[in-house]
Amino acid sequence: MSLSFPEKSFSTETTPKEAKPFLKWVGGKQQLLAQYEAYFPAEFNRYIEPFVGGGAVFFHLWNSNRLPQHVCLFDNNEELINAYRVVRDQVDALIGLLAEHKKKHSKDYYYRVRRLDRENVDLTDVERAARTIYLNKTCYNGLYRVNSKGQFNVPMGSYKNPRILYEEVLAAASVALQNVSLEVGDFRQLLTAAQKGDFIYFDPPYDPLSKTASFTSYTAGNFGDQDQRDLADVFTTLTEKGCLCMLSNSYTEFIRELYKSFKIEVVYAKRAVNSDANGRGNIKESLIINF
Repeated sequence: MSLSFPEKSFSTETTPKEAKPFLKWVGGKQQLLAQYEAYFPAEFNRYIEPFVGGGAVFFHLWNSNRLPQHVCLFDNNEELINAYRVVRDQVDALIGLLAEHKKKHSKDYYYRVRRLDRENVDLTDVERAARTIYLNKTCYNGLYRVNSKGQFNVPMGSYKNPRILYEEVLAAASVALQNVSLEVGDFRQLLTAAQKGDFIYFDPPYDPLSKTASFTSYTAGNFGDQDQRDLADVFTTLTEKGCLCMLSNSYTEFIRELYKSFKIEVVYAKRAVNSDANGRGNIKESLIINF
């Protein structure tokens, strides 16, 4: 993957509202933005986010008009990046399909839509994005989890009236995503793609607080200890390259040891999606910074 950046700059003239995440995402950073605010760099050349997830940090920086001309968001979750691309490029068609999902929603319908990736149904990009968003809004706790075959396997959530279609949020996100490069890729590719002066925000799957606390199956391959070590190596190399790097993770001994050469700030998050009591309530998280 080589990062491609559109040449046009952002425009806020047509923004209907502040942009915010259009997906629920486990570990989403919306609640932590106020704590992060003091740590964002004042100036940087390009903005890159390799684990985009719900995109809360990107949307926050866009709302405050602090993003440079060149922005790239990427993730190795193909369905997620497809959803972002469709929100950017075909939001009206997406809204139409989500309206259909909203009208047909039921327990039966949920499992029929969930089964589509097991039946090798050939969906258009817009249909895939609508399916992703529909399942995200109606599944258990907005959890994105797939099995070893890459098949979505989260049960339906218990919601009386799930917000399947939120047109204003989709419209605002579409405006924010114009001229943003959206790529499927792995964080290791930053070793060749990143440049001095880039601001790179990493929000990887967290190091689990216990053996039962992990929800890392966002793609068919889990994110394990070796991935965490590789990420720390990339962080170090990018630091030597002159990139401005900020990374969120658990406040565990393993993570503190990996990043002991860097500044580690403590922030506090409320986490509810966890079967382990250590991962619920107000918990410490690490914010690792190299500048």
